Amino acid sequence: MTAFKGGTYGQGHSDFGNTKASDIKKELIKNLPPEERPREKLIARGAGALTDGELLAILLRTGTASQSALAMGRELTKEGGLYKRLARMSRIEELMQIKGLGQAKAATVLAALELGRRLASARPLDKLHFGEPQDVAAYLMPRLRYATKEQLLVLLLDVKNRIIGTEVIAEGSLSNIIVHPREVFLPVILQHASGLVVAHNHPSGDPQPSAEDIEITKILVAAGETLGLPVLDHVIIGDGAYYSFVEAGALKI
Repeated sequence: MTAFKGGTYGQGHSDFGNTKASDIKKELIKNLPPEERPREKLIARGAGALTDGELLAILLRTGTASQSALAMGRELTKEGGLYKRLARMSRIEELMQIKGLGQAKAATVLAALELGRRLASARPLDKLHFGEPQDVAAYLMPRLRYATKEQLLVLLLDVKNRIIGTEVIAEGSLSNIIVHPREVFLPVILQHASGLVVAHNHPSGDPQPSAEDIEITKILVAAGETLGLPVLDHVIIGDGAYYSFVEAGALKI
């Protein structure tokens, strides 16, 4: 396994420090025509009609003394900010570094981001059947694509390759985390799974395996053969891309 390297997120900033009071008053949502107010627009035309900034403004509800909620929403989502900036955040402290986001606003935004991630891969567990590597990638991509820390997971499968659980084996910001087969196979045994898929992410976005990834895969496959619990694949998640040891014909190297 590659070194588990943590990511950091720099402090946010705002360009509204020199905004005139008259401009702020004009920008207040209550001063906008009804059809341009985010909440009224959503009710009349549906959520799909709103920009990212307008949707975020609804979550924020109110702005600050120097900027309106709509201005904050636009600032935070401009130039792909929703995906390049917000989507990678998983801790409330990261959001609170952004000017204007106190604990309450940050908690609301973080909850919405997490719901979005969960909904992107939400399906009843008893209907999740992993017949192909792309099924695993589609299931894990929303969860791991924007993660700033490397995570090692195992997907626990029954005899029909239906998922019965997901376990996080290791994650963190340490330069190295030693992964022992015991830690990987213990939840498999405890939950009476018939097989497993190993998965982890590369925060760099490049899913190509390292020498360490290849080595740990060899070790886990050998341990699975000894225990009679087959490792069906090792899938590495990157930014919108994945690598499957099975697809590459490299599961048993």
